[in-house]
Amino acid sequence: MTDHLPTIRDEEWRYADAGVLKGLSPATFEAWHDIDVAEGETHRDCFVLNGGEPELRRIRARVAPGARLELFAVIAAQDYARVEVVVNLGEGAHFEFGGVTIGGGDAVREFVTRTDHGHPDATSNQTVRAVHWGQATGNFLGRIDVGRDGQRTDAAQSFKGLLLERGASANAKPELEIYADDVKCEHGAAIGQMDEQARYYMASRGIAPGAAQRLLTRAFIADAFMMLDDEAARERLLDLAVDTLAKAQL
Repeated sequence: MTDHLPTIRDEEWRYADAGVLKGLSPATFEAWHDIDVAEGETHRDCFVLNGGEPELRRIRARVAPGARLELFAVIAAQDYARVEVVVNLGEGAHFEFGGVTIGGGDAVREFVTRTDHGHPDATSNQTVRAVHWGQATGNFLGRIDVGRDGQRTDAAQSFKGLLLERGASANAKPELEIYADDVKCEHGAAIGQMDEQARYYMASRGIAPGAAQRLLTRAFIADAFMMLDDEAARERLLDLAVDTLAKAQL
């Protein structure tokens, strides 16, 4: 059992819900799900967090040389929910991550990733989209570590937040720590509101405001699942996310 329980004073928990953290049992923070992807293999997980109680999912993955790990997730929970992913990439391995946080109320929903590029020629791509309303918050904390042996690393992170009401918020904290000299690393973050010009255009074509908002939101979050080549799984994740918005009747 860990001697130190996380608090918002810890950098990786700085945007978490402090009240919820205090109420979780120590065992919750030890419940890691371990993934080992064998050399040359591909492992894919698609999952959803949409319950009414606080939920914490922690994943540790080792991706062997030439292997590929793909994780795609939607967080649409009604209470605090966090997906944390720690990945160690072997030579020539790839990590693909696509995530969406979406919802209202006053819940905090967050993705936290740490990717270790300690070997040459590994690649990673992370795309996170956040859509929130009410007093809700969507977070993405993504750290990429490139060791001295991580030559020819190619790593990218993209975060965009869409706030549908004034009280909602989003936080992004990308981190790069690079010790190799032949690398390509990039990250971008943007937070804004609905494109009113696009909404007006759709209204002028007879599309109801609610339907227009759902269509625009679907297009916004679709980027997170662009690299998911299973069409049925991709549509399932998109539909679930957009249904969360439809049920809110904004």
